[in-house]
Amino acid sequence: MRDEVDELVEAWARQRADLDLAPVAVFSRISRLARHLDLARRQAFTEHGIESWEFDVLAALRRAGAPYELSPGRLLRETLVTSGTMTNRVDRLAARGFVERHPDPEDRRGVIVRLTAEGKTAVDGAFEALLEAEKSLLQDLPHAEQQQLAALLRMLLAPFA
Repeated sequence: MRDEVDELVEAWARQRADLDLAPVAVFSRISRLARHLDLARRQAFTEHGIESWEFDVLAALRRAGAPYELSPGRLLRETLVTSGTMTNRVDRLAARGFVERHPDPEDRRGVIVRLTAEGKTAVDGAFEALLEAEKSLLQDLPHAEQQQLAALLRMLLAPFA
């Protein structure tokens, strides 16, 4: 089976036979796959009335387990954004009724961000749609090869953890 990346690599090889083009064969495919995944994510989230950044915050709260709450600092670490950005996001999610702020029982100055029933419904629906889209992207790859690919990608990502 051949794809457009094979043609791209062959064209570069004709022009720059002196270079090892193995990284291009890998990362050009990852880049193309990332575009397809991004489109699938946006569609899944749009179908459920949320944006990608909203999903990231809501999903962090949902993964925390009942009562689905985290401190703003923990949300920062989970979503990799600045504190100013997180404050804005929590404000916007609260305005939509997806989260609520509650006093932190362990810190009188702090707050806890809690997922509402509406937020849970939104994130659960979007996550189910996302999983279906991702399954579709992987449908031609047998389960054992999906596990092998996940292991290889884990190794590739390890230096960045």
